[in-house]
Amino acid sequence: MIIAGLTGTIGTGKSAVSAMFRELGAFIIDADKLAHEVVEPGKKAWQEITDNFGREVLNDDQTINRQKLADIVFNNKGKLQILNSIVHPAVLAEVARLVEEQRGKNPQGLVINVIPLLFELGPELRSQLADIIIVVYCSPEVQLKRLIDRGMTEADALNRIKSQIPIQEKVKSADFVINNDGTPDETRQQVRQIYNTLTKKDR
Repeated sequence: MIIAGLTGTIGTGKSAVSAMFRELGAFIIDADKLAHEVVEPGKKAWQEITDNFGREVLNDDQTINRQKLADIVFNNKGKLQILNSIVHPAVLAEVARLVEEQRGKNPQGLVINVIPLLFELGPELRSQLADIIIVVYCSPEVQLKRLIDRGMTEADALNRIKSQIPIQEKVKSADFVINNDGTPDETRQQVRQIYNTLTKKDR
């Protein structure tokens, strides 16, 4: 079984690309979705977050208010490290469980870990999460337009882009790069080629 890490930067089109891989038969693990699940009320990570950041980061229904938490950690590296030390191990454990479950079901299959901040996690965690790396790329102009179309101001979009490792740096370390500047069909063709290569369906 091959485990691929699918990443990029905000607005490059990771979700659309992961959906294309799913259509072809890959098993998708969405780290962002898992990060939401592991902090649900009553879970260990939820308790640790409330212990460290106080109950003011909770909504009325006791779920984590992600915006309040983001506001606290965005410009505070120490608090961000605390949050990451709570959430990352919980997500990693769930990823490992899903990978092993899939290994039993489809030992020759392709698992794709969709992890927006794969490079930001550092080399040690990156190697735990992926045998190979697929980077979804788009030009800065297309990226900015997509974020503004989502409702962000230009200033907010540029801040979010600058807070991540530049896409050009990620491309340099990728095993495969998908250029997502073009049409969905053009992207799908690249996805199919990578899927066929990894699952040896072109041999």
